[in-house]
Amino acid sequence: MQYVRVMPQPAMSSRTSATPDAPESAAGSRAAAQRLKMRRELAAAAMELFATKGYEATTVDEIAAAAGVARRTFFRHFRSKEEAIFPDHDDTLVRAEAVLNAAPAHEHPLDTVCRGIKEVMKMYAARPDISVARYKLTREVPTLREAEIASVARYERLFTRYLLGHFDEHAHADDANDDPLLAEVAASAVVTAHNHVLRRWLRAGGQGDLEAQLDHAFAIVRKTFGTGIGAGRGTGGAGGAASRPSGASATPAAPAAPAATASRQGEVLITVARTDAPLEEVMRTIEEALKDR
Repeated sequence: MQYVRVMPQPAMSSRTSATPDAPESAAGSRAAAQRLKMRRELAAAAMELFATKGYEATTVDEIAAAAGVARRTFFRHFRSKEEAIFPDHDDTLVRAEAVLNAAPAHEHPLDTVCRGIKEVMKMYAARPDISVARYKLTREVPTLREAEIASVARYERLFTRYLLGHFDEHAHADDANDDPLLAEVAASAVVTAHNHVLRRWLRAGGQGDLEAQLDHAFAIVRKTFGTGIGAGRGTGGAGGAASRPSGASATPAAPAAPAATASRQGEVLITVARTDAPLEEVMRTIEEALKDR
């Protein structure tokens, strides 16, 4: 990640720049809510038709008509009828990433990832009847199963990138090149544990305490993969050192600080940091570079 600071242009007044923000934000929120509402209505219409007519026999035109919209409206929200089965994954992925980005400094990274994937659990648990029907349908239609696998891969990539930035370099000093492997395996373990419990819940008709079952599965993953992950989040501030599982190094290595340079003319400041570096660490590095000018 690179931060480039250029001498600012003459700024607009705060009154001019700030006034439109609130209505634009409110309008954007309303538009997003309306978009999600329409996607869910189309998905519900599709699921009902698939259940009564069969997946192969159902057309996009029929789905649009059942939802009371035109064919072109359907294609504004989905590229195909396969996509209509999974209307919430895009929004859920955004929420999962928001959990990662807002993680407190003291929280173990694997716990953060487990909280992130619970957004997927909430999506399924919000409408158990539709989730169970969708699960049955994906077992029967290979193309839907492939679409589901593609969605799972998106979560795995998100969590892998996150965990890769939180490995204790001391714990893996002799095999540092294995960090990408360890991050991917740990992320895959979280996703696999989630999917195992979710499938069991869906096969039971959406009955049972899904969250409690997930917490039990996540505890097993944490015990297995927790060692060596956690030092990379940083130890500054009131939160203190990142939590460590028993057996982990008592003195975690401090993450490498971002490199920063400032030109003597004061025109440009360039900071190079890992994409997962905490914002406060990056800002501290920038301040120190400016003080050295």
